[in-house]
Amino acid sequence: MTLSRPGPPAFAAMHRPGLGVRPMRRRELITLIGAATAAWPLSARAQQSDRMRRVGVLMNAPERDSLYGSYPAAFIQTLQRLGWREGKNLRLDVRWTAGDPERIGAYAAELAGSSPDLILASSSANLAALLRLTRTIPIIFVQVSEPVAQGFVSNLTHPGGNITGFTSFEASIAGKWLEFLKQAVPSLARVAVIVNLDTSPQSQLYMPVIKAAAASLAVEVITAPVQAVADLEPAIANLSRHPNGGLIFSPGQLVYAHRDLVLELVARYRLPAIYASEAFARDGGLLYYGFDEEVQFRQAAIYADRILKGANPGDLPIQQPTRFPLIVNLTAARVLGIEMPTGLLLRADEVIE
Repeated sequence: MTLSRPGPPAFAAMHRPGLGVRPMRRRELITLIGAATAAWPLSARAQQSDRMRRVGVLMNAPERDSLYGSYPAAFIQTLQRLGWREGKNLRLDVRWTAGDPERIGAYAAELAGSSPDLILASSSANLAALLRLTRTIPIIFVQVSEPVAQGFVSNLTHPGGNITGFTSFEASIAGKWLEFLKQAVPSLARVAVIVNLDTSPQSQLYMPVIKAAAASLAVEVITAPVQAVADLEPAIANLSRHPNGGLIFSPGQLVYAHRDLVLELVARYRLPAIYASEAFARDGGLLYYGFDEEVQFRQAAIYADRILKGANPGDLPIQQPTRFPLIVNLTAARVLGIEMPTGLLLRADEVIE
């Protein structure tokens, strides 16, 4: 598989045990492919255009990230199952921004300037950058919270214009982050929410929800903005000076791109934390509550297939996740001296020993 990108061959790290590309379950395959094919006449499904189609992919992650590397792979696998072959009737151009604002602007301009048939955009920051450049190239987004509240579309059922996609977190889920953390640590009295509005502008939508939940849980909530990696330790260290503190790491590439450092700091200052990306829980973080991101990329491939065959993206409804898994890492709990309540363990979709 060859993906066009500047410099050395991209997409080298697409698999790692526990975090890489998982085989598609038979039921999931039937559901996804069925949804794609049911809407198309037999004649349309029987023929694939001989014209080479160009698809850009703008990823909001470091290029060789073990988890995020599996997401474009899932997108490509599903396209292949739908009859698209890279180098035959499809060319893929993948760019990795690592959440860096300069890269986001540069790569968005590069992809839009190449006149692709379609662009897949990961994250609010990447989507916003592309929409500043084009209102005609079809765009499918993933990992975007509250697209109506952020002003990307006017409604979910009929987005209109040149975009459609799959939402990530509704703002209401932010209250669950605090609830689960409080359930794990009943003595919790003060929580800092780590946010970076430059690369994750949607984070501002979470704070009112978290503060509303805090009022009923007797928890004080503060916002801890981090603009650069150097801001992480001061924010975490400051919270550790107060008793019964905890951390919420809202979705954001600054935090995700430096998750090894984040986990090291959280462990050093012995603070319970909940994360919006499963990679943290699998790498040693206490709690994760989020949605299945890989499924979104598979669903995005189904929409890509429809658009490449002539569908208008603005006519395809924006879809929302229906499953929000909770992962509890018992090893992290033991290190922190936390005895996880039975109720929380029973609620968890996965418990890591």
